[in-house]
Amino acid sequence: MLEIKFVRQNLSIVEKSLSDRGKSVDLETLKACDVRRKAVLLEIEDLRRERNTVSDRISQLKKAGEEPETLMQNMRDVGSKIKDLEKILDENEQAVIAILMEIPNIPHASVPIGKDSMDNPVFKTVGSLPEFDFTPLPHWTIGEHLGIFDFERASRITGARFPLYFGAGARLERSLISFMLDTHTAGHGYTEVLPPFIVNRTSMTHTGQLPKFEEDLFKLEGWEYYLIPTAEVPVTNIHQGEVLDEDRLPVCYTAYTPCFRSEAGSYGKDTRGLIRQHQFNKVELVKFSRPETSYDELETLRENAEEILRRLNLPYQVVTLCTGDMGFSSAKTYDIEVWMPAQGVYREISSCSNFEDFQARRANIRLKRKNKKGTELVHTLNGSGLAVGRTVAAILENYQQKDGSVIVPEALRPYMGGMEAITP
Repeated sequence: MLEIKFVRQNLSIVEKSLSDRGKSVDLETLKACDVRRKAVLLEIEDLRRERNTVSDRISQLKKAGEEPETLMQNMRDVGSKIKDLEKILDENEQAVIAILMEIPNIPHASVPIGKDSMDNPVFKTVGSLPEFDFTPLPHWTIGEHLGIFDFERASRITGARFPLYFGAGARLERSLISFMLDTHTAGHGYTEVLPPFIVNRTSMTHTGQLPKFEEDLFKLEGWEYYLIPTAEVPVTNIHQGEVLDEDRLPVCYTAYTPCFRSEAGSYGKDTRGLIRQHQFNKVELVKFSRPETSYDELETLRENAEEILRRLNLPYQVVTLCTGDMGFSSAKTYDIEVWMPAQGVYREISSCSNFEDFQARRANIRLKRKNKKGTELVHTLNGSGLAVGRTVAAILENYQQKDGSVIVPEALRPYMGGMEAITP
């Protein structure tokens, strides 16, 4: 969330940001409510001073043996008026907050301006694309031939867009989770956490999923609880309302969780396979950083996520998201996209973002400098390290063989009990 003082003093910057993002927010109503709020607050403060003065005068008269009934009635009237104004003040403050909650983060100066994903420039490309002497099959066909997926039974158990793994497929998913966590903890210095998979409305609001994106969430009936769409939500909220010592930063966490998304508005897109599921597994990277080093931390976080693909020898590219394709809370985002041979395209497998102080302001996560009074907001960052189901899909498509088998990447073989290939 942006600070009202920043919006008030930098209205042209906010308006340009909204224009660059292709978004619209009622800033006129925000300004009117903010002006009204300040005016009412000043009136309340004047009345409180008047009440204090009258109260002192009443006390003096009583000590002198007088009964200041008129003054006492005036004070009761002032008190009543203060209550009425406090109600108006609260209404305007809530209106200001509601509109501030609708304003997306300001893009960093290095973010390219564009309308959608077609305007995302390629940051870099890594690895050679595999060559086949046969027509490569899509991962869902490979998995069904190998007997490691069964989407038909999954749909009977629950519905469309839920996975069901068997045998080597289930082990491959589990092996990737362990491989990713081991790489990020032992290799990159992250602390592993296992957070709740259900969070409350406050936590969702802190990270920016609410109130704007409620239709994308799964809510528990009769509760103000939600299934998490990403581990970013519970892990970022580990430090909600806390002050972190400067020397402790950066704090780096990694977490495996299942993720749940309604995928509202995505009907007809990627309906087959593992690319767009209502339930999927993911390993997440979350950082809490000093403001002056957060963009260095973003580059490191991106490299940490890329390392998984490099060790698996999967070709990929990194793109910088333009203003029109960025997430609501992000100030800058890189998407890492893995090559999918059957479709002949790169598909997103990780988004790595710096939110600056946008989430920290909502969650009140601050840092204390050693030689300075007061506190300031931390910067928060996160990225997938990686989306597990999409990694399974990429392995099946890039490592498929003509005989229908799939080679297991060398980095995963210790986790797969030495298995070198998945065969029908």
